Amino acid sequence: MRKRWLAAGVLAVLVALVAGVSLGPVGLPPGSVAAELLNLLPGVRLDSGLTEREIAIVTELRLPRVVLGLLVGGLLALAGGCYQGVFRNPLADPYLLGVAAGAGLAVTAVITLGGVGAGGALTGMPVTIPLAAFVGSLGAVALTYLLGAAGGRDRSPATLILAGVAVSAFLSAGQTYLLQRHSDSIQMVYSWLLGRLGTAGWGDVRLILPYFVLTAVVVLLHRRELDVLSVGDDEAASLGLHPQRSRYLLIAAASLGTAAAVSASGLIGFVGIIVPHTVRLLAGSSYRVILPLSMLFGGAFLALTDVVARTAAAPAEIPIGVVTALLGGPFFVLVLRTARRVFP
Repeated sequence: MRKRWLAAGVLAVLVALVAGVSLGPVGLPPGSVAAELLNLLPGVRLDSGLTEREIAIVTELRLPRVVLGLLVGGLLALAGGCYQGVFRNPLADPYLLGVAAGAGLAVTAVITLGGVGAGGALTGMPVTIPLAAFVGSLGAVALTYLLGAAGGRDRSPATLILAGVAVSAFLSAGQTYLLQRHSDSIQMVYSWLLGRLGTAGWGDVRLILPYFVLTAVVVLLHRRELDVLSVGDDEAASLGLHPQRSRYLLIAAASLGTAAAVSASGLIGFVGIIVPHTVRLLAGSSYRVILPLSMLFGGAFLALTDVVARTAAAPAEIPIGVVTALLGGPFFVLVLRTARRVFP
């Protein structure tokens, strides 16, 4: 069963890759696109039948965007599954610890206080915006940890959740204040907050790839520990596991991946809830299965969602965060109905 699901995940990624590159204002034959993608492999030379202009569209415009979507979606879904295991809560999300609020405040500050410069755009944006999002995300997580530990030795998952809510409220208030003081920047700020996968080339992919690899390696190597943590800290300790150390290592890795995803794509919600919970319902409740499948299906989900975002209202483009929110709202109701059964 696991091998069949793994094959399904890889197939979903390949389908999303071909569909994402084929569909757009300039329609390209999927077969020709697949052949051109195979030509990127060493030693492979196939006649795709595409013109030089169409090849440039594939390799320089659409492929970087699709690959970025695969990486961002994989990170958000992997982090969501990790948080759900750590907190034993099916509603846990990559933005649980204030990541979204920290990134939003930092980017708002950079834009409104002049860090972007006049006429700045979100496609091919200056490095200051991703850097600000990354620093703001990790700073918010660190603040949540400090606040959660302020009560002494009682550092339960519930305490961290409450600390994350408090930090998010505080940082969101700061963001609102900045927007009120600099109303001329509201449109640019909100275009980033609604999420985007626009890219001017391979720069964003190179930016996020090391963090994707690091997060995936750490989380997947420790995925068995999430199954042990699910039985409770006392039982996990009796089995030779250090619950707090494992929990904080996994939270740190998931937060690092989320911060990297946010820095490259803006705020894209619900991926960390939709994908891991669907995998749990279909493939089983073991995190040895949930986490790798969430990474694969999460990447495919976001890449295909991006296709919908840029074709549904063509030639205009819908913010991808709006599309994921429209899908995530009804799914959130489903999670509420099944949470008691899945997480007794």
